[in-house]
Amino acid sequence: MRQNLFVPNKMGYARGKNRPDVPCILCAIVQNDEKVERLEVHRAALWTISLNLYPYSPGHLLIFPNRHVLDVRELKAAEVTALHELQCLSVEVLDGVYQPRGYNVGYNMGEASGASIAHLHVHVVPRYPRELGFVDVIGGARIIIEDPGATQAKLARAFAEKR
Repeated sequence: MRQNLFVPNKMGYARGKNRPDVPCILCAIVQNDEKVERLEVHRAALWTISLNLYPYSPGHLLIFPNRHVLDVRELKAAEVTALHELQCLSVEVLDGVYQPRGYNVGYNMGEASGASIAHLHVHVVPRYPRELGFVDVIGGARIIIEDPGATQAKLARAFAEKR
């Protein structure tokens, strides 16, 4: 039987009930707004890389433009080039820190896609063999195996070493 991941506090967040009172969460991260939980691990001239507040796996990153953009078609040529470089850097850093066996990389654009943030962002999701453990199967819940603060510290240090 197929089991689905249920994260009870994410539904309120997706519907805007548990979100900080800011016009755009990702813009608030870029602006260093104290109202939002900042899990930033790297900042470049045009893009920021942050941990996902609700990760699918350890090291789940979001890469987002420092300017407010909704659609990939709004990106300028320099932003596209910089994004590709940061995607490659992210995979290199994650390979070094977590040694995943694969990746899912992509956008969720628009409400019907599952996008819960109205600011373009790319997910870089490391994937591991046998990601499901006994608690996932028996208990119907996923355990986050690493404190987000520890993940942030590890990845911020790894990104800094790559500069």
